[in-house]
Amino acid sequence: MAHLPLPTIIAPGIGVLCAPNPSEMTLDGTNSYLLFDPAAGELAPGTPVVLIDPGPELEEHLQALAVFDIQLVLITHRHADHTGGIDALRRMAAAPVRAKLPEYCRDAPVLADGEVIHAAGASIQVLSTPGHTSDSVCFIRQGERAHLFTGDTVLGRGTTILEHPDGTLADYLDSLQRLLELPDMALHPAHGEQHESSHPLLQMYIEHRQSRLDQVRAALRKLGKAGADTQPAELLEHVYPDLDARLVGAATHSLEAQLHYLSVNP
Repeated sequence: MAHLPLPTIIAPGIGVLCAPNPSEMTLDGTNSYLLFDPAAGELAPGTPVVLIDPGPELEEHLQALAVFDIQLVLITHRHADHTGGIDALRRMAAAPVRAKLPEYCRDAPVLADGEVIHAAGASIQVLSTPGHTSDSVCFIRQGERAHLFTGDTVLGRGTTILEHPDGTLADYLDSLQRLLELPDMALHPAHGEQHESSHPLLQMYIEHRQSRLDQVRAALRKLGKAGADTQPAELLEHVYPDLDARLVGAATHSLEAQLHYLSVNP
């Protein structure tokens, strides 16, 4: 197994392995996080770990994760680039799997908001953070220095999409505010770079969403329309004038969420 990719240690008791599934939506790929007892020192094969997001069904990536003693798998949300590898990994390492939705759980209960999980020398708090999807959750690795794992709720760079109508902007803004009200801590996204401080990024995300809402309001005024009577396609060139054609679908989802929000909060 010497040829398999190795996780990068990013903090005591935390390793990350990025799946080779880069795209305009996944950035460099899906980050799978391995949480272990900092007292163990290095992350060696056989080290007991908690795995956050196995990622897609890519054999080499899953084999590289399975060399560790996976005691529990935690899922941030249902999208296939996070959950696709669940059953293939289970054939390699029969660890229980916990998620917010029962269909992604294996031999374990669904996650409950606020609960604290103790496994593999780690204490991990679950936070329900709907918005990107209704089942999105974040995890806090508790300890002398806390670490926040945000899934797709907050990315390492750029901004995330809202899968409207399942994900709503009202829920998303509430989730961002909930995270901002936590103490500042290191932030670890499912896609993109690591961040030493959560508050600046969360504040930027909130300001970005408010700015987008202002742009949509201005576009509606220019068109002489109300949000409830407008289709996202009518706003694309006004709100996203230089949009990459590959991102039209994502931008449309976001505009749907913004128009729904403005129909309730004009």
